[in-house]
Amino acid sequence: MPSTRSRYKMNKMREIRIEKVTLNVGAGKDQVKLKKGIKLLKNLTGIAPVQTHTQKRIAAWGLRPGLPIGCKLTMRGNRAASILKTLLTAKDNRITERQFDSKGNISFGIHEYIDVQDAKYDPEIGIMGFQVCVTLERPGFRVRRRRIGKVPVSHRHEITKDDAMEFMKNKFNVEVVSK
Repeated sequence: MPSTRSRYKMNKMREIRIEKVTLNVGAGKDQVKLKKGIKLLKNLTGIAPVQTHTQKRIAAWGLRPGLPIGCKLTMRGNRAASILKTLLTAKDNRITERQFDSKGNISFGIHEYIDVQDAKYDPEIGIMGFQVCVTLERPGFRVRRRRIGKVPVSHRHEITKDDAMEFMKNKFNVEVVSK
């Protein structure tokens, strides 16, 4: 009889997949940088990003509720996987251990968008970077988001940091570097 660990690896419900990839540009209160960020994300993906607005007043930073401070867009499915491959090549397929969180999500930054394959320099944008957040899930994670009958996902079914690192190594040939 197979061990418990090998039974988990054979189970279809244990397969990890990409739920979404989120691209984010934080501009602060600089509206010119915000417009450049919107144009950057539109050029990279072909999707119009949405603006993010402040929720709180922070007088020291000159922020008030409702002020646009950034832009983001979310991609799911095959489009998310293809853009992630492209963005990982900009990082030379290397991610540090610190970029994985305890729930198996991955976050990293691209310092200059011209590092991304097929991205051409646009003088209107200049040199600008953005953040990439990858959310991973397993089948059955919907039970914690559904409207009726919400239940937490069992800790045995959660994605650990090691599971996420293994997934990225196998699926995207990423080298995980410890720093």
